[in-house]
Amino acid sequence: MSDCCNNTACEIEKLRERQYGTLKIVLAINLVMFIVELTAGILASSTALLADSLDMLGDAIVYAFSLYVVAKSVKWKAVSALIKGTIMALFGVFVLGQAIYKTLNPETPVYEAIGLIGLLAFIANGTCLYLLWKHREEDINMRSVWICSRNDIIANTSVFFAAFGVWLTDHQWPDIVIGLAIALLFLRSAFYVIRDAQLTRSGQASSN
Repeated sequence: MSDCCNNTACEIEKLRERQYGTLKIVLAINLVMFIVELTAGILASSTALLADSLDMLGDAIVYAFSLYVVAKSVKWKAVSALIKGTIMALFGVFVLGQAIYKTLNPETPVYEAIGLIGLLAFIANGTCLYLLWKHREEDINMRSVWICSRNDIIANTSVFFAAFGVWLTDHQWPDIVIGLAIALLFLRSAFYVIRDAQLTRSGQASSN
């Protein structure tokens, strides 16, 4: 009998098990942080926190899809990535609508809550990025997940600027501007994830 470490099927199974374990952890982290940020965003009247909470929910959905397709074909992984990109785009549009609403109905958010919850989210997303780093080049499924996590760090850093801007100006505009920036980040990432998914599907179709 050949040694398991020299067996391709065995190595693939080990890889899938590692991916499963990582995705379950980051899924749990993002679900908890979605609830925390959504609650804080509503109570603090913060567009930036609401945007970041939706990012957390979007990531949780992304990780759930990723868990589902870990053991499936490249075609299914491309379909999953396409769904993820569509979800990111929808969240981006929602945040844009929220920013417009806040512009028409101004209310200065609570900067202390933005800063504190933003810090907590930064720590959570930093943990997720660290866990996903080693998987980023394994396949299109894990790459799209890693891109989502990388964007989270950028969004969290922006939330700190929102808190500082609101504290400095005593106005809602810094919060709205950061919320819009996060929304544009969603839309940009959605474009690249959808593009990669379509290229992968096209490559699969041409090879069949």
